[in-house]
Amino acid sequence: MSISVGMRSLATAFPRIVRNNAHFRERHPEVVAAAEEKALARLWQKGAPRNPFASEMEPYLADPFRGAVERRVLAPDESALSIELKAAQEALAAARLGGRDVDCIIVASFLPNQIGVGNAPRLAEAIGARCAAWNLETACSGSVVGLQTASALVRSGEHRQVLVVASCTYSRYVDERDTLSWFLGDGAGAFVVGPVEEGLGYLGGTSIHSADTCGTFSWELEVDEEGYPRIGMVASPSTGRVLAETAEKYVRECCVRAADRAGVRLSDIELFVFHTPVPWFAPFAARVLGVAPERTTSVNAWTANIGPALMPANLHHAARLGRLRRGDLVMVQSIGSASSAAAAVMRWNEPALGPRAL
Repeated sequence: MSISVGMRSLATAFPRIVRNNAHFRERHPEVVAAAEEKALARLWQKGAPRNPFASEMEPYLADPFRGAVERRVLAPDESALSIELKAAQEALAAARLGGRDVDCIIVASFLPNQIGVGNAPRLAEAIGARCAAWNLETACSGSVVGLQTASALVRSGEHRQVLVVASCTYSRYVDERDTLSWFLGDGAGAFVVGPVEEGLGYLGGTSIHSADTCGTFSWELEVDEEGYPRIGMVASPSTGRVLAETAEKYVRECCVRAADRAGVRLSDIELFVFHTPVPWFAPFAARVLGVAPERTTSVNAWTANIGPALMPANLHHAARLGRLRRGDLVMVQSIGSASSAAAAVMRWNEPALGPRAL
């Protein structure tokens, strides 16, 4: 017999350092003065071909920061694992569970602390779990695909309580003197997926590959100012154009298919939790689907782009503000460059929430 499965708890965690635009104006005034010649302006550039994405972007083009306001970044003593652990502990505490109460852990670190194997076994050890601990990698879609995977595992009876953790630590890969860092931040989210009241929770979802965005962002070996090797994130000259041209397709296909699989209409959904790497993404996606912008949410003003942590951060923030009631339909959506795009629909079962983090 099929059981109802959903989030039992939801929490977020962010690094201690908050870097606002004044930081860059004071520390790097020469970079700000030449911003229109730098990487961020080339990524989101003036005169882009007209499409819904470019139309929503246009009001932000006069701002050298392209609408970014604040971003949370790792302190020297923080890491992807440390913020993952904080989010995981908050999610477990909210669900009144301990590490030994979960029987599977899925971790989507973008990227993990170390080259190679991800953080899942280290996180499992840190919370005292004695269960399966898997690393999941699909770039910025990690948390949405993690929700889909965990829900399927619980619904099948293979596992009963699955802890999903997603983190993003872009600040480790882009120097603050690079204007790309202006729209990037760090953060983590976690949620426990398990049985919920009949008729509530996860209803359906979908995921498709995003191969036509391969080559947009790349990871390259660099040498830092002290002569040590480091991995850096680089945008290609065509990145902005490709992302703008493909975003509409991914939003429309994934959201329409997810609603269909959930047996609902887009007009039935009370809240759309879109992927919000830029300030204009939520109104852009709302335009594409023909829904009111008021039915969306975004933490971009406080976090900038935090990759796979955006979904739990946006959802947690909206829930903390009281924007969801028991039984409401909510759609979550994501796009990961060179990985996958995804969407899922839930009937809100009022999961226990971790402390407000923003």
